[in-house]
Amino acid sequence: MQTMTHTKEPLIQVGILFEPRIEFVLYTPFHTDGEEDDVRGQQAVRCERGKVCWRDRLYDELLFIPVDEAVASFELLDVTIGINFHWQRKEDQRFRGALKFIVEDDKLTAVNLVRTEEYLASVISSEMSANASPELLKAHAIISRSWLMRNLSAHTRYNVCADDHCQRYQGITRATTDRVRQAVDETRGKVLTCDGEICDARYSKCCGGVMEEFQYAWEDVPHAYLKGKRDSLLLSSLPDLMQEAEAERWIRSAPEAFCHTADRQVLEQVLNSYDQETVHFFRWQVAYTQAELADLIRQRSGTDYGGIVDLIPVARGTSGRIWQLRIVGTKCTQVIGKELTIRRTLSASHLYSSAFIVDKEGTTPDGLPARFLLTGAGWGHGVGLCQIGAAVMSERGYDYEQILLHYYTGAQIESLYE
Repeated sequence: MQTMTHTKEPLIQVGILFEPRIEFVLYTPFHTDGEEDDVRGQQAVRCERGKVCWRDRLYDELLFIPVDEAVASFELLDVTIGINFHWQRKEDQRFRGALKFIVEDDKLTAVNLVRTEEYLASVISSEMSANASPELLKAHAIISRSWLMRNLSAHTRYNVCADDHCQRYQGITRATTDRVRQAVDETRGKVLTCDGEICDARYSKCCGGVMEEFQYAWEDVPHAYLKGKRDSLLLSSLPDLMQEAEAERWIRSAPEAFCHTADRQVLEQVLNSYDQETVHFFRWQVAYTQAELADLIRQRSGTDYGGIVDLIPVARGTSGRIWQLRIVGTKCTQVIGKELTIRRTLSASHLYSSAFIVDKEGTTPDGLPARFLLTGAGWGHGVGLCQIGAAVMSERGYDYEQILLHYYTGAQIESLYE
């Protein structure tokens, strides 16, 4: 947990790629220990005897430092993005800064050393469209910086990963714009704080109409600024979505909310091309046959429940997201959670959210439900800023401070460094 202290702009270490062998291209001259001449062009490293092997020499770690940081760039080949999500794929990615290789768990990790503000320009362009509205970009710059500064010590050998489990960071692969640079520059060093500490400024694609509270998604440690509340300034009353009947009514309805939109112009600000493959997110449905669900749960959980008799919500959070789910099978019954485990167990990649209700349809010859229909709300954990809701707010004329203080109750905006 990071307290609020003024400092200089940090150098960030981002873990990008984790493979036994990694190919990369140095587009400009780089320097590394043990080499008299500068290095450039296509290269390859591999893990050998617990060390980094490059040019048939072994290193505990291998660091490539750009000769001219202002123009330097390198490319990593076959980077996996969207790990374990429905849009997982490989692509080549280009980065600025330095490149380091370390060994972890008999694999190499490619680590990008990059300045904080450069990192943020990429995160914003990776998390949403670089052509989004200025106020949305400024809001996102501040929450991305806040999350980063609070979590700098999350790993021992690098600070953050580059995928959705941390913040999407894809270097200069995603085209950035002057608008993004301006948003980062205008908010330089600014973070969200509460009671003298930097906020754990979580965010997700679509809350589904209500923000979730931190403790129902992660550790049982409530944060005052991550409160369950409606994603609306017109309506403030909120039904008790921890109660099953209220949650069912809510999920089956289409309540007023900032994130309740089908405006393609707004959605394109938040959703990159592969995100736009998902067109239903405020309310959605997924159906499984008995055989499909039983096989899926067995594969994803590693537990053979036999035939699936029922999926029973045990506990819901303030947004109606299930954080304890009882899976009733013919061979065993278990309660699983929290929300990410539930989403992983009930999908070949990730279920959009754990705010869902279950309808059982028909009967198999052996008396089990023939079909399970999941009707759900939102995309992601729903904690903190709702990206689609924030995009709508910016389109309606709210500035970045109003957006942030809507999603982070009682927070303040302060400068961490100049």
